[in-house]
Amino acid sequence: MMTAILMPVAIGAAGLAVDISNVALSQQQLQEASDAAALATASALADGKIDMAAASAFAKDFLAGQMANYVGDTTALRNATTATATESTSGSATSYNVSVSSSYSMQLSGLAQVIGFKTTDIGAVSQTTSGHQESQGALSMYLVLDRSGSMSFITDQVKSYTTKCQNYTSDNWREYPNLQSAKPCYTRKIEALKAAATGLFSALNAADTSPNHDLIRMGAVSYTDEMQKPKTINWGTGDASSYVSALPALPTGGTDASKAMETAYNALKATTDGSDTETQAHKDRNHTSFTRYIVLMTDGEMTGKSSSWNSALDQDVRNACAEAKADGIQIFTVAFMAPQKGKDLLLDCASAPGNAYQPDNMAKLVADFGEIAAKATSSLTRLTN
Repeated sequence: MMTAILMPVAIGAAGLAVDISNVALSQQQLQEASDAAALATASALADGKIDMAAASAFAKDFLAGQMANYVGDTTALRNATTATATESTSGSATSYNVSVSSSYSMQLSGLAQVIGFKTTDIGAVSQTTSGHQESQGALSMYLVLDRSGSMSFITDQVKSYTTKCQNYTSDNWREYPNLQSAKPCYTRKIEALKAAATGLFSALNAADTSPNHDLIRMGAVSYTDEMQKPKTINWGTGDASSYVSALPALPTGGTDASKAMETAYNALKATTDGSDTETQAHKDRNHTSFTRYIVLMTDGEMTGKSSSWNSALDQDVRNACAEAKADGIQIFTVAFMAPQKGKDLLLDCASAPGNAYQPDNMAKLVADFGEIAAKATSSLTRLTN
């Protein structure tokens, strides 16, 4: 008798449990769809794929598409969804705020209806902020470039099949500067570096879409076994580009990047009160934030004035890299046709494994410098609520 009495109650409780579970799942599905719609709309606005007038319809269509597998006919859901987008600027920065509010009525089970619950409302609200921070991101970047003797060595790239030139390698470097010319003429590492740097400068310039083209500050320094005179960091890529172009066509000397790395770090170093040069420079241009980068490139290992690896110099460079990273500076490294000790050093110096490049030919070097530019100027989208 007790079983007969309790059976309907047990079945009803089970039915309610199922409904509660379904409601929680539906709520999660709608929230995720709403979040995705807000993020997608903000990203589309930031990337210029849609304009402000199309933002609301874009968000509603996106949300309906996400929910089509769960609710079938999404007409009612789409009609009940509101989406708003606003655009704001600060100095040269442009950002987009997108809010999405959605809801629909979910049908409950027959057992739940028996006790008076026929439907329940499922709702979600999302907000996201996205934009090209400082129109693709304000940044300060310092190049630290190897111009030691091995940068005179040839790459795999033929420059001319008909013209003779001095094709230096590690095997014939002792004949410098009187090596007999031969053909074909191969592109030297220093020439490959200049081509890659030109690509980097072009990509940075293209990314700076601000009205006054004042989002990028760059400096540069080169090194052999001694640091060469640096180019002070300045607005735009012009000074750094001229510096790289003036690097010697036939470099000489050993390899020691420690002083050059210290110079780059000191130029970008932040202070707790914001009085440092780079913070003040960007503040003067109404940049609310900026990112600091060092690009460290070598084709060798730390030897100093000798021809053998110097562990102390290697550690000095590691220490300089560690200090810069601790200060929040992002480091990209490029070990161009480098020996293993050079690769190991630059892998340790990079801010992350994905920031360490090891090109073994000219084409890859150019491509890697282009990827560095893309990473440095990429915009970010974040979910705020």
